[in-house]
Amino acid sequence: MVHSKSCEVTLAVKITEELVKGLEALRLSWKGDPATVPKGLSCSESKEGQFILVAAEAAFITLPGACVIKGIGAIELLGDAPAFVEGAKSKTLILKATPEGWRFSVKYVPPIIRERNIK
Repeated sequence: MVHSKSCEVTLAVKITEELVKGLEALRLSWKGDPATVPKGLSCSESKEGQFILVAAEAAFITLPGACVIKGIGAIELLGDAPAFVEGAKSKTLILKATPEGWRFSVKYVPPIIRERNIK
């Protein structure tokens, strides 16, 4: 039986000015005092100096057409496809500041489907 590991899917999103301001405010407060980052969120910086925000499953909610990060703002999801497979576990939202703009992705562990007594 093969169990798949975590999957990461880049999201097609529409970013609002409110969300950009919330992310920039979080980045500045994190640089000043890392203890100010709300529970469920973690911040880091890549070797290239890019800000990375990771939101644990408890810190964001996925709604049809949107994803809301508690205390920061909402992301409008483009397209009709769900962000992750139904029944997925250990969902994590990853936001990364890149030279081209913000990149949003979701990382999750797909559900384990057991096929018993296959002959």
